[in-house]
This record gives sequence, structure tokens and C-alpha cells, in this order.
Amino acid sequence: MQLSGKTVLLTGATGGLGRAIAEALAGRGASLILSSRKGQELESLAAELPGEHRVAVSDLAEPGAANALLTEAGDIDILVANAALPASGTLESFSQAEVERALRVNFESPVLMAHALAPQMEKRGSGHIVMIGSLSGVAPTARQSLYNGTKFGLRGFTLTLREDLRGSGVGASIVEPGFVREAGMFADSGAKAPAGLGTTTPQKVSAAVVDAIEKNRGEITVAPFHQVRLSKFAGNHPELAGRISGRAAKKAADEVARGQADKR
Repeated sequence: MQLSGKTVLLTGATGGLGRAIAEALAGRGASLILSSRKGQELESLAAELPGEHRVAVSDLAEPGAANALLTEAGDIDILVANAALPASGTLESFSQAEVERALRVNFESPVLMAHALAPQMEKRGSGHIVMIGSLSGVAPTARQSLYNGTKFGLRGFTLTLREDLRGSGVGASIVEPGFVREAGMFADSGAKAPAGLGTTTPQKVSAAVVDAIEKNRGEITVAPFHQVRLSKFAGNHPELAGRISGRAAKKAADEVARGQADKR
């Protein structure tokens, strides 16, 4: 699907990755409906981008917010579900309210939006749904049971939805970044990537989103080759990978969790 002239709803637009994705989509000629909780930042972003764009303030952690956002957005050709909460840390460190917020933003909201949009897209024979996942949805990692759970779920949902939509003219894709420097959840935490794994950039993530839409690609991982390879090994052999990574992985995960605790 070509992006030029298409209307795209982008959630989580004012985050570091969201801004990069917005710039890439606008640069391809799409008209954006930019959504996040931050109205003033949305207005500023819309003014900075080439083309004409709208804003829709929405807190997807609130019950009913996903469907309300779709009603406000109106007809759209493409959904890019980028909004997410970090949800790093041991499970017992979360309050029940924090667990509910993470589940609603990271998993329930994108699923509900896909549920509402897919039949409309199928009826007209065109459209695309892009979910921003994570390599944390490919391999289990210490101290991230809640976050990984939402991303594993999102990956399974998207890839299965893609099969259900096959042949309809509607695509579904998941883009899975690893550690991202300069912007995004990991960068904001102030933590350093484990030695030897490397990082990627927001621009590479946004390029993958464009690629997923225009080439109808089902799953794109965005990370250095070594990081992708280790994630796939851990996904296939979680017990062995956990034993090998041991305390070093938990120490790094604790550092990330501390840096993200105020964003739950």
C-alpha cells in the first residue's frame, strides 16, 4: 500500500519513536491523525510536519479510550499502534492499577482498535494495521514478565490476524525494535545496553514501519544482527538462555526498571 494520500492514525505520537514514525509517514505523503495524552506537544508536532495533519488527545490507559479515539478519528486507511507503557520490573513491584494500565495500553487498546477497524478495511478491500512490538515479545527477559507478556501477546495476535486477513487486501504487521538509542523507552531509562548487543535508532524503526506498510511485510525486527540472533535463540531455548544470562541479565534489567518506574 502506498502511503501518499492515505490517512494514518498514529498512537503514542509524542514519544521519541512516535515522532520519528510521524516524520517518516508524513515524508511519504500521508495525512496523519496524531494521538497521545499531550495536547500541546501534539499541536507542535503537527505544525512541524510537512502536509496537513490533525491531533486527537487520548489516554489509552482509560477504559473505553480506544473506541472513543477511533470515533474521533473517523475514516482511516492505516493504524500504527505505537503507544505503550514500559512495565519493567518484577511483577510484585506493580500495583494492581499499574498492571491494569499496562495491559490496557500495551495490549487491550491495540487489539480493540484492530477489532473495530479490520472489518471496515476488509469491506473496502484495503488498509493496513501496524503494531509496534519489541524483541521482548520474541524472547523472555528477566524482570519484565508484565511487559514481555503484553508484547508476546501482541506478536501472536498480529501474526494470526495477518493470516485471517490474507487475500482480503488488508495487511497486518508487527515491527519489533531491540534496544533503541537516542529516544524511546530504553533510552529514556538512562540504562546502557548489555555489552556486545548494540543498539538501533528511531529512524531505523520508522523506516521499518514504512517498509511494513508499503511492502506488506508481516514481521520486521529492528536491531543489530547479534541481538536478533540471541533473541531468537532465547525464544527457542528459554531455559538454557536464562541459565546462561544469569545475574548479569537481572542486573541490567533492574537498571532499566529503575529508570522507568515513574512512567507506569
